[in-house]
Amino acid sequence: MTGYDATEGLTPFREDGGIGAILFDLEVVRQAQAEWFSPAFWGDSARPVESGGRGGAWFVDAPFGQSVLRCYLRGGLVAHVNRDRYLWRGAARTRSFAEFRLTRAAAEKGVPVPRPIAACYLRQGMHYRAAILVERLPDVRTLADRAAVAGDCAPWEEAGRLIARAHRAGLDHADLNAHNLLFDRTGQGWLIDLDRSRMQIPATRWREGNLARLKRSLMKLRGQRSTDAVERDFARLREAYDRIWARGY
Repeated sequence: MTGYDATEGLTPFREDGGIGAILFDLEVVRQAQAEWFSPAFWGDSARPVESGGRGGAWFVDAPFGQSVLRCYLRGGLVAHVNRDRYLWRGAARTRSFAEFRLTRAAAEKGVPVPRPIAACYLRQGMHYRAAILVERLPDVRTLADRAAVAGDCAPWEEAGRLIARAHRAGLDHADLNAHNLLFDRTGQGWLIDLDRSRMQIPATRWREGNLARLKRSLMKLRGQRSTDAVERDFARLREAYDRIWARGY
């Protein structure tokens, strides 16, 4: 997954006393610029993403198409002292490069994911900061939003089938929550935000861990809905998942 790929471009750059690089899709852009990873560069063409995550994401109207810019930010207690810096362990292991390549690998295996456009890191000493640009999917809403508005009519079966398809391909999603499942009006779904995820041989332990994490997020985001309602809806999702998984494809 980290070998040579003729459709990948790589551009080094220097900025703020650091050394960085941009990995990009040559089929989308011919040359990438470090400025693309700063929301200030886009001005009024960048709008903050309001739902889900820790912030640090913007919708961008770019010459290469509607995109999402996401800067990698830390969560939890460590974020109070270190918001966006990670320990340097080599370019291939940066959060941005790893997610760029993993997303491309998942797509090659038939997993519905947004197309990654470009990823960058900026190394300063033993630490680095990173960001990624991915395709913006038109007219989609998160499962969390759909559940809050539609309840029983949210795409529960579609979500179960989507997750089973991803698991069959070997995608172990590190943060499978209701904000990272997107659906359009027809029920077509996509998985997003593959940061820290990995491709591996399907195994019961990590598959169940993914599903348990999703269920916890649905409970946390249930709003005025009862826990019984969430349990019923998740049971529909799980039934669809198990049905697809049992088919072996």
